[in-house]
Amino acid sequence: MFVHTVYFWLHYSATAADRTFFEQQLQQLSTIEYIHTAYVGVPAPTRREVIDSSYDYSITFIFKSQVEQDLYQPHPAHKAFVDKCAHLWRRVQVYDAIPF
Repeated sequence: MFVHTVYFWLHYSATAADRTFFEQQLQQLSTIEYIHTAYVGVPAPTRREVIDSSYDYSITFIFKSQVEQDLYQPHPAHKAFVDKCAHLWRRVQVYDAIPF
């Protein structure tokens, strides 16, 4: 298993239309065939000192193996997502994890 989690902070000037477009693109991205399980969301309304809810959107994609995640990275739909959406974010943070 390979878990790929990405947090996105959009530009402060992002409009409602920008956000709708971004959400649609995230949903489309999550349909890439190498993704076993996909979670797309926004910060939960939980508030504790250890929680960072400063981001706007997150994705967690679970792949059956690192090989499948490696196939996902150059996938045309992933590249198209970056091309269409990179202008909307001001920061992206990626966390990848594997079981031990």
